[in-house]
Order: sequence, then C-alpha cells, then structure tokens
Amino acid sequence: MAEYNFREIEQKWQKNWKEKQVFKTGSDTSKPKFYALDMFPYPSGAGLHVGHPLGYIASDIVSRYKRMLGFNVLHPMGFDSFGLPAEQYAIQTGQHPAITTDTNIKRYKEQLENIGFSYDWSREVRTSDPSFYKWTQWIFKQLFNSWYNKDSDKAEPIAELIAKFETEGNSKVNAVCDDDTAPFTATEWKNMSEADQQRTLLKYRLTYINETTVNWCPALGTVLSNDEVKDGFSERGGHPVIKKKMPQWSMRITAYAERLLEGLDRIDWPEPIKEMQRNWIGKSIGAEVDFKIENSEKSIRVFTTRIDTIYGVTFMVLAPEADIVKELTTPEQKAELEQYVEVAKNRSERDRMSDVKTVSGVFTGSYVINPFSGEKVPIYIADYVLAGYGTGAVMAVPSGDQRDFNFAKHFGLPITQIIDEQKITDTEADPTKQGKMVNSGMLNGLSPLEAIEKAGQYVEEKGIGVRKVNFRMRDAIFGRQRYWGEPLPVYFKDGIPYLLEDGELPLELPEVDKFLPTEDGEPPLGRAKDFKNKEGYPYELTTMPGWAGSSWYFFRYMDPSNDKEFCSKEAQQYWKSVDLYIGGSEHATGHLLYSRFWTKFLYDLGLVTVDEYATKLVNQGMIQGRSNFVYRVKGENKFVSHGLKGQYDTVALHVDVNIVTNDVLDLEAYKTSNKDAATAEFVLENGKYVCGWEVEKMSKSKYNVVNPDDMIEKYGADTLRLYEMFLGPLEQFKPWNTHGIDGVFKFLRKTWRLFHDDKGELSVSSEKPTADELKVLHKTIKKMADDVDKLSFNTSVSSFMICVNELTDLKCNKKEILGPLTQIIAPYAPHIAEELWEKLGNTESITYSKFPEFNPEFVKEDAFEYPISINGKMRHKMSFSADTSPAEVEKAVLADEAVQKWTEGKAPKKVIVVPKRIVNIVL
Repeated sequence: MAEYNFREIEQKWQKNWKEKQVFKTGSDTSKPKFYALDMFPYPSGAGLHVGHPLGYIASDIVSRYKRMLGFNVLHPMGFDSFGLPAEQYAIQTGQHPAITTDTNIKRYKEQLENIGFSYDWSREVRTSDPSFYKWTQWIFKQLFNSWYNKDSDKAEPIAELIAKFETEGNSKVNAVCDDDTAPFTATEWKNMSEADQQRTLLKYRLTYINETTVNWCPALGTVLSNDEVKDGFSERGGHPVIKKKMPQWSMRITAYAERLLEGLDRIDWPEPIKEMQRNWIGKSIGAEVDFKIENSEKSIRVFTTRIDTIYGVTFMVLAPEADIVKELTTPEQKAELEQYVEVAKNRSERDRMSDVKTVSGVFTGSYVINPFSGEKVPIYIADYVLAGYGTGAVMAVPSGDQRDFNFAKHFGLPITQIIDEQKITDTEADPTKQGKMVNSGMLNGLSPLEAIEKAGQYVEEKGIGVRKVNFRMRDAIFGRQRYWGEPLPVYFKDGIPYLLEDGELPLELPEVDKFLPTEDGEPPLGRAKDFKNKEGYPYELTTMPGWAGSSWYFFRYMDPSNDKEFCSKEAQQYWKSVDLYIGGSEHATGHLLYSRFWTKFLYDLGLVTVDEYATKLVNQGMIQGRSNFVYRVKGENKFVSHGLKGQYDTVALHVDVNIVTNDVLDLEAYKTSNKDAATAEFVLENGKYVCGWEVEKMSKSKYNVVNPDDMIEKYGADTLRLYEMFLGPLEQFKPWNTHGIDGVFKFLRKTWRLFHDDKGELSVSSEKPTADELKVLHKTIKKMADDVDKLSFNTSVSSFMICVNELTDLKCNKKEILGPLTQIIAPYAPHIAEELWEKLGNTESITYSKFPEFNPEFVKEDAFEYPISINGKMRHKMSFSADTSPAEVEKAVLADEAVQKWTEGKAPKKVIVVPKRIVNIVL
C-alpha cells in the first residue's frame, strides 16, 4: 500500500470491530469501572451535521484511553425516540411515527458507525421500544404508589400512609401534599367510600391528577412545558399557545426541591448549569401573612421574604388567574378587568417575568386591611405576578422594589419610606437592608434583620401567618395530549385512576386511524378501538412527556436485556453512576433536573445506590457554521466577486458552502444549482469568484450545513475526529472552517510515512532508540495523558503534530518508538492506529493494549547553559548538570576566572540563581 488509503483502512476496521464485537462491555467486575455517556440524541430526519459529533468524539477518546489503562468501560448509545417531530410528520403524511423513527435511527447509526465510535451497540436502547417503556411505566407506578414523608425526608410506600390513616387519621402526618387537604380522623377515613379514599390519596401521591393551568397549543393538539413556549408561541412550529385549565397528570418534584439544591454542591457540573437549576428551583426564606379582605370574613395570604417592610405596603397585586379575582371585582371594574385577564393568561410565564419595562394592571375595586398598620390597601391584578409562585399574591412595597415602584408611579399610588437609609429617587426604589426602620409602628428603630425576626414572631403569635420556605419551582406536568409517547399504565373506574398490574406491562400504543385529536377534542388515543382493560374500564388517553424515558435511561444501559427488573442491583452496584456525561447546556432545567429528581426517588425506594446519576457533566460548545455569500448587483443579473463589491450596489446572498473551497466559488456548480446564475454575468478577481463569509449558527436556511459524510468521503473519519478536537477547547463555541482540515489530513499522511519507505513498503527498525527519540516520545505520552484527564483535546492534537515532525526530522523508524506512538494516537485516530499496530506485528486490537508508561528519566535535561549576568548585563555563559543545586551553581560561578575578571575581585552584594533560567550577580 504505497499511500495512506484511509477509505480502505476505515472500512476494514469498522467491519472488524463489528464482527468481533471489540467494544462489547466486559463482565469482569474485579476491574475498575468507567462509565462514559453521551446525552440521549433525538433521531431527526436531517441526520447529523459536523457540529453534532463534537461531544461524542470527546467521550470516545476518553473511553478508548480508559480501556487502555485497564478500566472496564461502559460506553453505550441509544435514542430518545419519542418526539413531536415524528408525530407532526405522521399528521402531515399519515406515516406511522414508528416507521419514521426507525428510518431516522438507521441513518443516525450509519453516520455514527462511519465516524468510528467505540459504542457497545449490544446495549442500545430506544425509549419507543415497548421493552424499554415497560420499565418507564413501572417507575411511574412506583411514583403513583409513593408519598413524601417530611419527617424521614424521603419517599415512602403509599401503603404505609394508608396504615397511618387507618390508625390515627392524617393529623400527625407530616407530608408533602395538596394545600387544600382537609384534616380527618381514623374513623372518618374508614367511613369514606373507596372513591373518596382514592381522591384523598391523590392529594399525597408523588404523581397525581389535578386541575392545572397549562400551556395549550391547539395547532399541535398538546400541552407544552414553559421552556417549549416562547413569546406566546410554540418553540417548535411557531404556533399560538394559550393558557387553559384542564385535568393533568403532574409529579411532585417540589417535594425534592431542597435535596435537588443540596445535591448541586456534591457534583462536578458546570457552574452555569448549577446556577440555572438553583434559579429554577428558586428557594426563598420568608413568611406567609394573611391580609383580611375589607367587608369580608375571607383573607388573602401573601408570601414575602421581607416581612420587615410590611408597613410600606401601599397596594396588593394578584395574579390575573387567581380564583378569587372574580369575587373581588366590582361591577364598575368588570369589563376592563376581564379584558386584561384574557390577554394576560395567554402570555407565557417567562415573558411575564422577563418583561420589566411594560407596566400594566387593573384595579379590582376592592381592598384588604394591612394586619400590622390597619390601613386600607387597594387590590390590583397585574401579569408580573404568577399564580403558581408563592400564593399568587404580592404585598407591594414600592419604596424597596423597583417593579412595585414603577407600578406605583404609573398608577399614582403612595410610596412610603420605611428604612432611614433608603435613597429613593424619582425613578428608582432602594432595596437596602442597611439602617433602621422608620414609619413602621412596632418595628421602628430596629434593623431590617431584627425587624424580620420580630415581625415573624408576631404573625405566628397572632395566628395571622407562618414563617415559611418557598420555592419558585412548580410540580412538573406529566401528560401530553398526543399519540407518540409512552402510554400511562392507568385505567379509570368511576372517574378514579387505578394502576395496571405489573404483569399487564407494557401497555403498548394502540393503532389509530389518524394521529389527530378526536372530533370531541380527546387526545389521539381516543381514536383507538376498545382501548380498555379486561374489565372494560377505559385506559388513560394522554401519554407521557418526552422527558419520561430520558429521566432514567442511564440505569438501563447497565442492564439493558433484563426483563425482570429495570436494572439489577448487582449491575447498578458495580456501575453506580455516570463518570463522564457530555451534552448540551440547553437541557439544564428540563432533562438534567428531572433525571436528578427520578434518581433521588429511586434511591429513596432502595432501587439504586446513588442519589446523583452523573458525578461529572461537561457541556460541549457549539460548532458554528461558516457561511459564504455571493454578491448580486441590484436590478441586474450580475454577480461581483467579494473584493469588487464596493464598486457596485449589491445584495449579499447565501451560497451553499459545499460548492465553495477556500472561499472560491465553483462557478459551474453554482450555475447548475441556480437558474438565475446559469445566464448571469460574473465579475471575477484574478480569474476567480471570491465569496464573502460570516460565522453563524449552522442551519439549512443559511446553506452552511456541512455533512460529516462528505468530510469522511474526502478526508476520512480519523481526519474528521482529529480536526473537530483541533478546532479549540471542548466547551467553547467555535466556527467550522474547512481551511484547516487539510493540515490535519497532511499530519496523518506524515504519520503514515514514518512507518514506510519511499516505495511505500513497511520499513520499521528493531534498533534501540536514541535518547532524543525517547525524549520526543515520552514528552508526548505525558502531554496526551494530562490533556485527556483535563479534557484538553485540542492541545493533544498539537502535541501529536509536533511529535511526528520531530521524529521525522530525526528520521526515526524504530519499533520501540513507533509502537507507543501508535497507541497514544489511537484514542483520537483509531482506524489508522489499528492498521499501523497490525503492521507492527500485533494480532490483537490496539483497543485493549496497555497504554505506554511515561518514564520521567527520558525527558530530563542532561545540562543547562546558564547566562551569567553582572549588574544586569550578560557577560558569560556556563553549563551545569540539570540537577545541580542553586548553591552549587553559585559557588562554581563565583570561582570561575571569567566571572572574577568581570567582578574585579569585589565581593557581590547579592547572587540570584533562578534554576534553569539565569544567574544574576549584583555588585
């Protein structure tokens, strides 16, 4: 083989790995384990572009390296294969989502295999496979059959709660439950009908049905989560989204709020991800206080973190959705208020919270009484208050809160100073906690912190409130009114949900005639014939959300073929948790939070041994597109080259980057692909049409998508792998630029030539290596090992290039050097490494060869030549052994004749020896 034939080599080794199952995870549990995981991909029809494999290549390098260090490596891949795009395609075309999904997965797998990933494909899982979602349904059952005991601070079986009800009612039960849960005795419990008992238990279960305000998208026919809605439209498709109340399955993630916060301090995750989760959970320590409605026996309870400011309350604001709004609205305000509510309820919560510039609201016509001052306070509604946070009511203190201040200014409401050091201007409030309370009745003269304590005691003594910790996070909605998702293992008897038996799982998706809601507005499963259990009771018609399967899939990889358990205790105890998890930061408050919640729940029930499933998370940066432009003269069918466009009035048009090389346009290809261009005039520079360029997000609309298949066809998978790592640090955003890929390709050819003579024949010597050759090799061994541990892959690629250049200069073809060189390159460029390893006479795959051991003796400097500086000027040079101590260097320098000549026999004031740098003598 005269030249480096990457196509032949890569096809050969990919076939070899597959046939011999080289990457099949070992069963030797005496070996140390390493679990590397890529975030579950959704298999879209578009397949992969060059940005997608970035994180996969990084985890693959680490996995291959760990195998060579003797670790038992679990490096699996699967597919988050329930998804809205497949369902939308089914609605448009009638093709079953399963067919679309299977086609897309085949395409993904083909692309992944072509890049040479060392996945154990025998462990592949798909969330849409009944053998997988059987266990998602089973975990749902465990959640349904559990409650959260605040005393033990964990989930416990619902049977234990029922036992408490039977003996003592619920008066001593300290549980996370619905706010409207009424007290009852053991006798009252026993006298309840079965239906009433079940309704009561729903108030405690960790998954339950509740009337909930949801984001309803009529066009998609489903409920969307808050992060799937942007500016009142669905993120996918851009369809209008409205607020709607409907029965909805939810999960009590709020029970785990404190533990989800605390756990962030114990995991090695990026700080921005942790901060996003902390903000999403939104812990606030404060108090709830009752404000009595004027001329009514009812009160409105508010939550505040600054009860010290209660004397500064000059109005109250309710969320537009609050149930009590209708009751408070006077006839004069009714029309204006209803119009406002209609608009406000259809804005997303994200928009309402982030829109700080717009001031809007409506007076209800009613008042509450400040429980501390006794003053009348007007009640408004405004969309900056959310029904789901706290109590859905805010006691507004305009002197200390900017949003309240803006509202008060807008509506001409009083602004009362309540701390002496507040600096309130015409445009700004002052939230200071410094100074003493003023205009604050019983709190006057106290510091704000002292006032918080005294006011908190007062509300509890008077029975008008409680001190409380609140969380912004709400229970997670767990139902979608769509077809392509996991069926819930639930049937309804007299309107009450009951679970299927374990032996009835999986409840598989039924066939339907269309993938649309029914004419009556029921979800698509309502179209299925006889979708009932054996007693004739109807099954639940909503399906699970996309995050259901991705909340536990990492455990299934440990034991994917087990049909008796979701994961055996033995497998989980060995693999424990993911050691390296790589994926996108966009999942911070979705998958990455929900999966932590499910892990903690499974831990509570003793089903897993860890309460955090991934000890280290890395967010890979995005590879951005490098767009190219042609310039068309306005009003003419004429295109001018980039350097000449200033001479014309032009408009820039995106052009397909795949017909541009080093910013030079393939004119014939462009004319073929563009009707106008076929007959256009082209004004060239030096005989070429040069395109403009710009870094943008990679997308079809910008014609800057680069397909990895094209790169592999032209340069090979090893070049692609190395180049993606060479682009820059893993976590950073960087532009894709094919200009640099030639250099990486040349490096691999240069590596190949180290092993071959000018005729292309293998030419490897068994001679002993020289000290210089060993130094080059071991310097690179150390650098590569350090870099992989730090995930600094781009600097490793640079060190490989330096190493090969230096060995080429040394004309090194020694087997003792080239063998280890092949091994250190193997995790990055596995195909060429396997081929060269075999050529060196090895019969086993390089995958499990022992990684070369670094020997520091080989990189020691034998000597160092010190410049000798006298009073700041270099006067002499002297060589010393690299391990000579500073004291010995100083002694020898001062005794040297040439140095004594320059010092003229004077005793130096100071001698400074900087090891392996300089000797400085100060006279």
